[in-house]
Amino acid sequence: MPRDKTLSHEKVKKAIKEEFLEKGYEDASIRSIGARAGMTSAGLYRHYADKEAMFNAMVEPLVEGIKTWTARHTEKKFSLADAGMLKEELCGETFVDMIKEVILPRRDEFILLMSRSGGTKYENFIHDYVKGNQKEFLEAIRYMKEKGYPAAELSEEEMHMLLSAYLTACFEPIIHDYDEIKIEKYLNTVREFFMPGWLKIMGVK
Repeated sequence: MPRDKTLSHEKVKKAIKEEFLEKGYEDASIRSIGARAGMTSAGLYRHYADKEAMFNAMVEPLVEGIKTWTARHTEKKFSLADAGMLKEELCGETFVDMIKEVILPRRDEFILLMSRSGGTKYENFIHDYVKGNQKEFLEAIRYMKEKGYPAAELSEEEMHMLLSAYLTACFEPIIHDYDEIKIEKYLNTVREFFMPGWLKIMGVK
């Protein structure tokens, strides 16, 4: 009877995730992953080209989800500004919502991304994510000013600092593996602390 390749692949993925969560990327080994999956190293290479490909397969769906949410979020804000929406509608959605919608369903993968990715292209994820988006946020502020909002003037360095601080605070409860009740409470605290500042920067009152 032929082997169920889907079942075998899911077994490999489970072994890979367990190994990286326990040891991190740099200390994880192909041999150990193979032992967890009950197969040889050669058997693993029929599923993935190398250890880097294994790690990427774990985190890239999450990374793409974060990028997709961010792009949609930015586009939505421009559309609402065009429509002259009120404060509650314009700024109702925040990165806290991204955490609930995108990150929490993939908590293990997020832990890999944030604290087990040393030695991979994702080891500076927050810095790279902020750097990739800070110009768009500054453009949004300029756009708000054009629409008549008394938005602030910020340099790229200032925006980078603020976004880094905000995202780091948002991510901390998940990195520390708090339960859902604590995460909800702490994310609400982060939202209440940062939102008045963001509203002031955007010129929304």
